[in-house]
Amino acid sequence: MNDTLLSLGWLGSTILIYGGAKKLHQYFPKVYLTPLLVTPIILIALISGTGVSFDTYNEGAGWLSKMIEPATIALAVMLYKHYNVMKKHAIVILTSVCCGAIASIVTSAGLAHLFGLSAEIMDSLAPRSATTPIAIAISNLIGGVPTITAVATLMTGILGLMLGPFIVKWCGIQNPVARGVLLGTSAHSAGISKALEYDAVTGSVAGIAMLTTAFITLAAAPFLIVLFR
Repeated sequence: MNDTLLSLGWLGSTILIYGGAKKLHQYFPKVYLTPLLVTPIILIALISGTGVSFDTYNEGAGWLSKMIEPATIALAVMLYKHYNVMKKHAIVILTSVCCGAIASIVTSAGLAHLFGLSAEIMDSLAPRSATTPIAIAISNLIGGVPTITAVATLMTGILGLMLGPFIVKWCGIQNPVARGVLLGTSAHSAGISKALEYDAVTGSVAGIAMLTTAFITLAAAPFLIVLFR
């Protein structure tokens, strides 16, 4: 019973910390205060400081991870609302996302090979631009370590979330389709979160870009990774 209450306590703590971080970011919209960066840092400090095992924490907070897949599917509602935009720019979106997804696999595997990392690490990093559930599935498929893949995917999302707005501003990207493709392809669900801050169309395009990136990565990663072994 105590273990159950402890697990539920960590679930509630995670939600409260994220809610507080989100509120803080609303008042101080700095890149380094984004909830996806602040929340893990606080949780890691709390877990390390209290000496609680990850298994105990994950027994309760793991429910949040299980909600990722239905939340991803729920993006279909947003995509349906902007179906005409998707249809009009389908070729541009598909071509851009294909190039971005393949570039991500090639650069990840290429740099891992360049620095002499093991094949297992290379396989773990290759699918980092896909959304987390699919990235982990691909990692298992090609012989990677799911834990490393999950961390690499999280880091990719955070970096995309932090650098994406600077690229948009520096390059003067005003087109919502271009912004959506940039954020959705490079930063998956974190990119969608940032894209929605621009407008609904940018968020919808980012959603379809994230899903397309996941499918392309799933289809291409097993074949492209062989080139670097």
